This record gives sequence, C-alpha cells and structure tokens, in this order.
Amino acid sequence: MKNYIKYLSIFTLISLISISCDTVQTDNKLSENSKTYEKVWAQFFDERDMDVINSQYFTEDVKVVIPGDDIIGIEATKDYYGNYLTGFSDAEFTFIDLFGQGDKLVKHWNFKGTHDGDFFGIPATGKKLDLSGTTLILMEDGKIKQEQDFFDSLDMLTQLGLME
Repeated sequence: MKNYIKYLSIFTLISLISISCDTVQTDNKLSENSKTYEKVWAQFFDERDMDVINSQYFTEDVKVVIPGDDIIGIEATKDYYGNYLTGFSDAEFTFIDLFGQGDKLVKHWNFKGTHDGDFFGIPATGKKLDLSGTTLILMEDGKIKQEQDFFDSLDMLTQLGLME
C-alpha cells in the first residue's frame, strides 16, 4: 500500500509539472503572437507602411474573410488594407483590447479618420469616421494566417454620408 501511495504521489507531481509547462508554453505563444500582431498594425497605421504586410509577418496564403469572395495572399491583403490608408490620410487605429489563447486572438479596435481619398472605390466625402469593431485572428507559426472583422457597416456608411 505504501508503494502504491508513493507511486501515485510521484505520478501526480509529474502530471502537475507537465500541465504547468504546457500552460507556460501556451502563455509564451500568446504573448509572442500578441506582440507580433500589435507591432504589424502599429507599423501599418502609425508609419503608413504597407510593406509590413509581408512574408515575415503573414503566411503566404493569408486570408481576410469578407462577405463574398475572401481576400487570399499577401499582395491581395496589402491591396485590401491599403484602402484604409488611401481613403483616410489621417487614419488613427487604436487597439482597445487584445486577448486570446494560443494561436487565436480577438482584437477590439477603433478606427478614426477623414474620408479624403478613394476608399474601396468610394470617392472622398470629406466626412469624419469613428468606427469600432472586433477582429478574430488566427496565427500560425508566429505569423498572421487569417483575419475576420466585425463592425456596423450601416453605421460606417451613414457616417460617410452614403446612407441616411
């Protein structure tokens, strides 16, 4: 009986150490993914650097999930997000919150700017936009693999003077 308790105690201790190591690895992965993700979008919006959308930070088959046909690939993703820089010369992008687990992140964000350029084919309206939303992100090997934004598109179109 003593040996049974001894072996059970050793097994329990090893199990706890193993679980603790897995938790540390998951926390480290989340921390690294979050840092990379924040760095990319800060560089994109703050420095207006579209070239940060590259194979160092994005998988070759990166996907932006949108209604209709998804945006797939680095160049297509760069073109897609470039609309925010060309459409709003004073674009401000703020992370309100970023959290997740392992390779999955959730970003709560706010975007502000004056619509003074072409934005997805919509000519400049001169209107101010203040829009908040949420993005689901999937990372793979420390790179952005997929994004899907959720925001009130009716509110956006109303603020731009395109809907009443």
